Formats: sequence, C-alpha cells, structure tokens
Amino acid sequence: MTTDFAPDFVTLADQYKAQYKNTLLDNVLPFWQNHSLDQQFGGYFTCLDRTGSVYDTDKFIWLQNRQIWTFSMLCNQPALQPATSLMQRADWLKTAQHGADFLAEHGRDKQGNWYFSLNQAGQPLTQPYNVFSDCFAAMAFSQYALAAGDDTAKEIALQAYNNVLRRQENPKGRYSKTYPGTRPLKSLALPMILANLSLEMEWLLPADQLNDVLAYTEREVMGHFLSEESGFLHEHVTPEGTTIDCYEGRLLNPGHSIEAMWFMMAIGERQGNLSLIERATQQILKTLEFAWDQQHGGLFYFMDIKGVPVQQLEWDQKLWWVHLETLVALSMACRLNPQAQTLKDCWHWYKKVHDYTWSHFTDSEQGEWYGYLNRQGEVLIPLKGGKWKGCFHVPRAMYLCWQQFEQIVQKAAATNPAR
Repeated sequence: MTTDFAPDFVTLADQYKAQYKNTLLDNVLPFWQNHSLDQQFGGYFTCLDRTGSVYDTDKFIWLQNRQIWTFSMLCNQPALQPATSLMQRADWLKTAQHGADFLAEHGRDKQGNWYFSLNQAGQPLTQPYNVFSDCFAAMAFSQYALAAGDDTAKEIALQAYNNVLRRQENPKGRYSKTYPGTRPLKSLALPMILANLSLEMEWLLPADQLNDVLAYTEREVMGHFLSEESGFLHEHVTPEGTTIDCYEGRLLNPGHSIEAMWFMMAIGERQGNLSLIERATQQILKTLEFAWDQQHGGLFYFMDIKGVPVQQLEWDQKLWWVHLETLVALSMACRLNPQAQTLKDCWHWYKKVHDYTWSHFTDSEQGEWYGYLNRQGEVLIPLKGGKWKGCFHVPRAMYLCWQQFEQIVQKAAATNPAR
C-alpha cells in the first residue's frame, strides 16, 4: 500500500476505525434497540422522531426486513467477536428474532409475495406491488437463518430470492402504471440490488447459480446502464440497454450510482478482477466531480445528465444514505486500489465527504443520524426513522467503514512494522 502521498493516511484511518466502531456499538444500535421494538405485536416501529418517540405505528416491509438483516448480519461477523461479548451478540440475535417471527407470520400473501406495508398488528395495508420487499426479505432471512441456524428462515429466504428472479423482467407486474409498449424502460435499482443480495446469500446458493447471477448483474450495470456516450450511470435505459432522451432516461441518482459501484467492487474483489475494481472506482470519482454541490457542499439527490431541470422537486436535498454509501464506496476503494494516483484521489474525496457527512447528519444530543437536509445543509425533517429511513444505511455504513479501515491499518502495520 502506497502512503507516501499522505502522511496522515494510516493515522487518520486508525482514528476513523475507532470513530465508526464506537458510533455503531455505543450510539446507533442502542438507539434502535431502545426505541423500535414493538413489545405488544412484534416487529419494529420505524417512525421515530428525534428523541426516539414513536409517531406512527405502521410497519413497512423494507424497513422491517432491513432491521432483521442488520442485527443478524452483525451476529454473523467473526471480526466482531473480539470487540463484543457473547451476551451482546445474543441480545442482537434476540432483536433479529423479534422481527423475523413477526414477518414470518404476517409479511407475505398466500402466494408468497411480500407486502409493502402492514398496520401495527400485522394486517396488510399495501399490496405486494414492489419486488424490493422480496429483495430485502431474502437478505434478512438469509442472514437470520445463518445466525439462528433456522431451517424455516432458510426456506423463506430462498423463496423470496426466487420471487425476485421470477419477477425481474416485470418487477411490478399487474401493479405497474406504465402503459405497455410505448416507452419500455428498465431500472438500475433491480440489477444493482440483485448483485448485493446475491453476494449476501452466497452461503445458500449453488455456485453456478451465484456466478451466473453476478455475471448478469455486472453486464447490466457496467454494460447497459453505464453509458459510453454520457459517461454516467443512467437510472433508466431501454430493455436493450440504450439511453433515451426523456426526463427518466436522463436521470442520474448519485447515491445509486456510487452504491452500485461498491457492489461492483465487491464482485471484483471476490473474482480477483482488478479491472472491474478500477472501472468502478473511476466511476465513483467521476460521479463525485459531477454531483458535488460546489456552493454548499454535499451531494445532490437527483440530477439530469444534460444539466437541464429535473422533475424531482427534492432534487437538491442532501440525504443521509447517499453520503453514507459514498463513504463506504470510498473507504473500500482506498483499500482495494494499489495505484498511487487513484488512491490519492479516493483519499482526497473520502476526507471531503467524511467531513461534510459527520458535521451535518449526526445528532450529538439524542443519538442516531438525521436523514434529510436542505441544500444549505440544515436539518429539513428532524426524524430518525420513517417510511424510508430505518435501521439499515447508518449501521451498515458504520460497520463496513470500520472494517475497511481496520484492514487498511492492519495492512499498513504488516508492511511497515515500525509504524
């Protein structure tokens, strides 16, 4: 690892490692364990105000499953064992089971499709129109099955995963509002999440199926959605993978683009594919140059690739998950890229995004993180959880960045024992 360009590299990496670790274990996880568990019906409350008080009791399947995943995933990490006690991990598993039992009973219709939302008691509110409910169910129950040794959870995970594969060509099915045939478009969201989901479920999937799905997602993301003409990752392209000049076709979601690239880097690392890692890294850097708000700092939520006005009225908001996924991507890029100039560029951007993110989204008084800022970086909505924000992006980023910097520091120590 080359560190001559930045004397502070390993020193700061060591500090960041501790910052992420302590925030995860002492701040973020206790916030959700103390405030979100529904002791009456099971599952979790996700609509939490700044202090953690519940302001709505509806339960959204994405967020229920994401919280099951978070606590199950942490139970399954050998790297955490020196830093946590058996009692703490048992408590995490109990928290995961609290959601898994609730969703196993209430989360699906009779055909096995996952609803979008339930009321507090578990009665369905919104039809199973959204395939991402199935995606996050597969992620959650896969990790829970591994943590708990639960064969029923394993079956639920595989059934949900097969739902995703079955529906990927027509994700919303009969619930789609699009008129067929006039302007068919496919969305980046599904292949990018399928890449991450399949890596999550590696322990459950046959090797040939896993390799086929990962190859498919790489072709889709890096071939169809990454445009040679614009140089950016489009949110929507035609079924053939060509861009189209309409507001949907020109849409750039910087958070999605960068998150998708760390999924690609994870595939590249698994395969030993340095070329894929380098391509993904350069795409992250290109997106950051384009999407960074030069006036107020932070990353825009939506942009038009041609620079014309976008249709999303919230385009200039600064969102927690966009910045956290960027920190994951950049810390991973710093670990995986040995080339000095690439590492220098990634480190420059990492510190820039880190400083903005930690100074604007954290709540030093009440714990956890704010989700929504205006363009100027002021808190727009002081919630800690809602319909879209739950126990996922913050703890996942805390854990992943902690682990990236842990490995960077360990590698530096092995390379230069006198450091």
